Amino acid sequence: MLKEERQQKILELLDEKQKVIASDLSQLFQVSEDTIRRDLKELDQKKLVRRVHSGALRIGPPVTDFEKRLKISNNLKENLAQKALPYIQENTVILIDGGTTNLHLVNALPVNFKATVITNSPPIAMALAYHEQIEVLMIGGTLYKQSMVNLGIDTVEYLNNVRADTYIMGIYNIDDQIGISVPTISESLVKRKMASISTEIIGLVTLDKLGTVSNQIICPVDTLTYLITENVNPNIAKLYTKQKIAVIQ
Repeated sequence: MLKEERQQKILELLDEKQKVIASDLSQLFQVSEDTIRRDLKELDQKKLVRRVHSGALRIGPPVTDFEKRLKISNNLKENLAQKALPYIQENTVILIDGGTTNLHLVNALPVNFKATVITNSPPIAMALAYHEQIEVLMIGGTLYKQSMVNLGIDTVEYLNNVRADTYIMGIYNIDDQIGISVPTISESLVKRKMASISTEIIGLVTLDKLGTVSNQIICPVDTLTYLITENVNPNIAKLYTKQKIAVIQ
């Protein structure tokens, strides 16, 4: 098998399984692990995979500006929002960070929904402006414009004095073994703090984020209480249910 054919097969396996192990690929293609590692290095350099210690993971969706992401997969995000609604209880304290999927969720809340919402996302705070029964507490900090969230020391300091019943976490990347991750350390620190002060954690995750990883690890996947997603391969779903996460799809 030519190198190009082998690398294409590796990409196809990644689409199917979301991760590949170098030793398994070596046996499958009857080549050395060094050859496989060179294949994975080349694919990583082409930004087609992300290499990890034992093999490779899929590349997640590109990190783009908030405004651009508002125009992507809106029907899917609306479906995820509707699935999440039964797991969000009235008369509780709900912590919501940034993300366009989370924005769809707050837009889906009934107009008479009663709760206290704490958020570091200006767009989410604005979306709740006309929900008269929701008290909105806005967390300050330095505005990270790409994600439209407030971050920094002031944000974390505010969270030191908060307990939330439910945290709705905006998720960039998630892998059943490596955990939940984001591209920037400032976001990881705030999200990690939010997770630590919350009783339950909900993540709304599109399929292109499953089995992917970024540079800054927030927490293990079993920190999640509910993983809200759609049309996941049963074998992939099992990877998360084994971690005691309720996978809703």
